[in-house]
Amino acid sequence: MLLRELCELNAVSSREDAVRAYIRNRITEKVETVTTDKLGNLLAVQGSGNTGPKIMLTAHMDEVGLMVVGIDNSGLLKIKTVGGIDERVLLSKRVVIGPNRIPGVIGAKPIHLQEKEEREKPVKLPSLFVDIGAKDKADAEKEVSIGDLAAFDVKAGGFGDRMFKGKALDDRVGCAVLLNLIENHYDFPLYYAFTVQEEVGLRGATVAAFGINPDLALVFEGTSVGDVPPAKKHQQSTRLGKGPAISFMDRSIIVNQALIERLVKVANEANIPFQFRQSTAGGTEAGAINQSQTGIPAGVLSVPCRYIHSPVSILSLDDFENTIKLADAFLKSIERRGLPV
Repeated sequence: MLLRELCELNAVSSREDAVRAYIRNRITEKVETVTTDKLGNLLAVQGSGNTGPKIMLTAHMDEVGLMVVGIDNSGLLKIKTVGGIDERVLLSKRVVIGPNRIPGVIGAKPIHLQEKEEREKPVKLPSLFVDIGAKDKADAEKEVSIGDLAAFDVKAGGFGDRMFKGKALDDRVGCAVLLNLIENHYDFPLYYAFTVQEEVGLRGATVAAFGINPDLALVFEGTSVGDVPPAKKHQQSTRLGKGPAISFMDRSIIVNQALIERLVKVANEANIPFQFRQSTAGGTEAGAINQSQTGIPAGVLSVPCRYIHSPVSILSLDDFENTIKLADAFLKSIERRGLPV
């Protein structure tokens, strides 16, 4: 299964090699050209000779994770987060470190040895370490190096009623959407950008958008879900099973109203369920793209995911499939009606 294979690859920001190689292998025979730029973005082109507007579709390959920043004399590894991770979810999680996938466990002082005030607060990152089973520093240095990246060690797969769980759904689900769309052909130049380092500052999209300079861009993301207790309905950013989420605003962009209206119109015409992302927290690659060159209209279409930026996330396969359908309907609307903006 495409989603499972993507989620079980490791690509902490700046080390996207495994995902890039996987995607390149899948798309090489389906596009005119596929290149990697100097930052590491994977760029593919279809229909470069077609007339019509130049469209850019993007999803980021990287995921949040950890970096080894020190090795204690005991052989335990000191760590820092790469991207935004809630430190409270890290304790006792399994990780794999570096290119050789050295297994480790995130640990801390056991509860039996903690003072009363320590037990009453979450364990902070400086008190966490990764244990790789090394007997001392010299032993650990045989397996890992300072600067190595660690990814969560999680098996992905379906469960429940058409649900899917796995790490890095933000944004392997966006990559999976693009890989489905690339099977189609549209009557205008279409540029697919599988980007790097989104989780540490939208860096890949900034470079890719400048190089491509499209007439319009659509970003595909895995976005946060708020449909868990005790949140009331009006407090929920998105909800599982209610369709792809259309963003009107986040901290990086206010989406052009005509672009939103086109997405809504084609969704209604094709009877595709959708929802609006009701939170403006967080930023997306659309913000970086929107400010590139002399300004590029950009929108965001997201698959709702519970527990993003944690060791395991959950999505609805119905939402995933309806995101592909809405994206396809939107692109076909450009063939018929031209750009919305």
